[in-house]
Amino acid sequence: MQSPVQKCMVALLLLGLCNARKGDPTNRSRNVLLIVADDGGFESGVYNNTVIKTPNLDALAQRSLIFRNAFTSVSSCSPSRASLLTGLPQHQNGMYGLHQDVHHFNSFDSVQSLPLLLNQAGIRTGIIGKKHVGPEAVYPFDFAYTEENSSVLQVGRNITRIKLLVRKFLQSVDEKPFFLYVAFHDPHRCGHSQPQYGAFCEKFGNGEPGMGWIPDWKPELYHPDQVQVPYFVQDTPAAREDLAAQYTTVGRMDQGLGLVLEELRHAGFHNSTLVIYTSDNGIPFPSGRTNLYWPGTAEPLLISSPEHPSRWGQVSSAYISLLDITPTILDWFSVPYPRYSLFGKRIVQLTGKSLLPALSLEPKWRTVFASQSLHEVTMHYPMRAVQHGSLHFIHNLQNRTSFPIDQDFYVSPTFQDLLNRTQAGQPTHWNKTLRSYYYRDRWELYDHSTDPTESHNVASDPRYAQALEELQRMLLKWQWETSDPWVCAPDGVLEDKPVPRCWPLHNEL
Repeated sequence: MQSPVQKCMVALLLLGLCNARKGDPTNRSRNVLLIVADDGGFESGVYNNTVIKTPNLDALAQRSLIFRNAFTSVSSCSPSRASLLTGLPQHQNGMYGLHQDVHHFNSFDSVQSLPLLLNQAGIRTGIIGKKHVGPEAVYPFDFAYTEENSSVLQVGRNITRIKLLVRKFLQSVDEKPFFLYVAFHDPHRCGHSQPQYGAFCEKFGNGEPGMGWIPDWKPELYHPDQVQVPYFVQDTPAAREDLAAQYTTVGRMDQGLGLVLEELRHAGFHNSTLVIYTSDNGIPFPSGRTNLYWPGTAEPLLISSPEHPSRWGQVSSAYISLLDITPTILDWFSVPYPRYSLFGKRIVQLTGKSLLPALSLEPKWRTVFASQSLHEVTMHYPMRAVQHGSLHFIHNLQNRTSFPIDQDFYVSPTFQDLLNRTQAGQPTHWNKTLRSYYYRDRWELYDHSTDPTESHNVASDPRYAQALEELQRMLLKWQWETSDPWVCAPDGVLEDKPVPRCWPLHNEL
């Protein structure tokens, strides 16, 4: 039996331990900060753009492993965010197209998402910015400031507002570990929704009359002659002006990222937090967003782990999918993935992997898959793809129809320039024609070792016949493993009973 003195000493010791845990950030639980750009690309110093100024992304890269072969599994806003937050491709989680307004796509009610699993594990969750997924029961957050309860301009582009919301979240955390998802709305286009602010909302908050003022933003302007024109964008004055506007908006996001990371440091969480930066899909230019070509699926990816400094500043060539983000975060928190099924069918299994091993040793990962069905509700153009090393294979399931163009991109200066030049019979200064862009072969195969711009489809080249057959087999296997409803299209009909199989249509496709 303890004496009063012993009891007092024990109590003081416990109090000291508690106070030490509260005051010492090194004793805090592991946390995650996920930062996602909206239609972001490789316009940054870390990815060798020598014109644009992105000091905060560049500084984060110095404390990160830099991935050069990271890809989204779908090139559309809501489907990509749903896939990122579930680890399941869009055809498996149900978010086939955009979530908002008349599009109204949702993930299936029984999908077990990352925020749901983290909530169940006692981890505090927060989202600031663009959510763009549903339903709420599948994607619950303890702390939420999104387009559902705020102006998306304020929570997604006003970096001062974002900074204060991050501070509010970090001040509200207790001893629980946390997952904070900061989803910038920059550098998404806004010519379709808020044209008064410019093609990329590059004027929003710049202090000019009617534009409002973002106190923490110091706008960086670029002359069209300065920009680096990607190979998939026509080199014309209109496209250059478009890119210059995009650069300014990327700069606002970069400054916002710096503010977010400074809040993390000021709160004392920088040495206990895994920081991940990426984007949802390719940039909104030709062959970019809504396409499964390289410009539509290739993404920036920086992962900064305070526990893995040995690879800070290094570049990984491993092939990474954004489907790997959910298993990575679950691994970081030691949260297991549950055993469950959708619609009473096969057990759901994540096809992605944790990226934590790559933070210690370079892996030999060489394969990623992609799946797109819609974007806007009218844009049904299903595509499936696999990238295996230097070979990129795309299956266009409805290639006899014209590739659809979304409203946002249609009104852009870049696309209008292509339309006007084509109609007038003028040179487009583009690596494609509108006809070849609209009407595509059913099978597309590109060899990046000899054709990095994906200009020559070698699917019908006899020298690639064996490779084509193997890639078709790999893709079909993945479609079956992920319960793809389009697995039999366009040649057959999927029947589940007595066992799932494809029945031929004999439609000569």
